[in-house]
Amino acid sequence: MAKPVKAWHFLKENGRMRWGREGKVKAGKVYRVKPPLVMCEHGLHGSVKALDALGYAPGPIVCRVELSGEILRDKDKLCATERKVLWVADATKTLHEFACWCAERALKRERKAGREPAEASWAAIAAKRMWLRGEIDDKELAAADGAAWAAWAAGAAGVAAWAARAAWAAGAAQNRKLTRMLNALKELAG
Repeated sequence: MAKPVKAWHFLKENGRMRWGREGKVKAGKVYRVKPPLVMCEHGLHGSVKALDALGYAPGPIVCRVELSGEILRDKDKLCATERKVLWVADATKTLHEFACWCAERALKRERKAGREPAEASWAAIAAKRMWLRGEIDDKELAAADGAAWAAWAAGAAGVAAWAARAAWAAGAAQNRKLTRMLNALKELAG
């Protein structure tokens, strides 16, 4: 038996595990599988880093979990025979805001390097935040997104516009920010 490890795990929008036999995942419940564990095929998975877990996310429902029992370790994830769900929350808005934060960082890096990002890239981020607050609809958001893509296609600030669109850059700062944002959801999950 390995020492328990706290990790992050994401679920589909319906709050069920990928195989869906257990119903909605619930805080406080311990899920178990029988060995042998096979990474990505059989076991209860999680990632120590929130950003790593996001790379495997099938949806926006985040779980803070504790993995125990037998544990396999890989570079960016774990696979265990037991997973206790500490709390569960819908991270949809948080993930959109995280994407905006990442995009702004990328645009600021471009500016610092002497390459001024296209105004459409900044406008796309602002539009996403307005959409999150309910100030614009999906059509208006899509128009801002299209303008950012047009800036990319024009090539003048392609790298910056692409960074604003992609927004999932890996790194220590991104992981720290995402971890803080997700931990803030714990209060809402309680």
